[in-house]
Amino acid sequence: MTYQQRTVFITGASRGIGKAIALKLAAGGANIVIAAKSVEEDPRLGGTIHSAAAEVEAAGGKALAVQVDIRDEAQIADAVAKAVERFGGIDVVINNASAIQLTNTLQTNAKKFDLMHDINVRGTFLVTQHCLPYLKLGKNPHILTLSPPINLAAQWLGPHVAYTISKYNMSMLALGWAAELEADGIASNALWPATTIATAAVKNLLGGDALVNMSRTPDIIADAVYYILNQPSASYTGHTLIDEEVLQSAGVTDFSKYAVKPGGRLQKDLFL
Repeated sequence: MTYQQRTVFITGASRGIGKAIALKLAAGGANIVIAAKSVEEDPRLGGTIHSAAAEVEAAGGKALAVQVDIRDEAQIADAVAKAVERFGGIDVVINNASAIQLTNTLQTNAKKFDLMHDINVRGTFLVTQHCLPYLKLGKNPHILTLSPPINLAAQWLGPHVAYTISKYNMSMLALGWAAELEADGIASNALWPATTIATAAVKNLLGGDALVNMSRTPDIIADAVYYILNQPSASYTGHTLIDEEVLQSAGVTDFSKYAVKPGGRLQKDLFL
């Protein structure tokens, strides 16, 4: 299975993990729909849908940059329509866009609670729902959601329950779709990193440069995604996957190239 003539709709693909996935799949010849909000660059974050599209084209893929806030269903519908008009269909959906706020109950106001659930849960659901008619006609169709295994240990529920349940809801959607869509031959899986990943969110919201230096690059996620989406959709479904384990099954034994700081200590990611 190759990526030639396969169209991949990626939310939050203007930077970070989403962009790394886009570039990896573009190098395999995929058509990439970059569905994200940024049309003007924020110096703290970097990248826009247009700069990401240029990089996708340079990597060997075809790109469509669509400004979309996945909290707005009308914008989702418009983005899907534009993708289908440009590329003729959608074969893969990657639910990457997410909001994070690691605060306890008293520190999480209604606005932040709603933001996380509107993007992480409602947005993931609606993006997949609007792409679903085209996935049913797609080539080796996959839904891949960037969310963790469901771990009900107190250490993950106690400190930041609002964020935790929003991410677990994403994983439950992934598992639910695997069951619902099995008869259609559409795969649905969740994927999560074994370690923190060097993104703007890690630097700006979680641990600054110190945590970035204990992280891996987004390339490890991109390589895992590349492998997952090449598996047969009729059978490779219903999993909550970890990037390391995916790549081990692909024959990778040396992960040192992914470390931001070669030989440095790595920070295990949340929920593991």
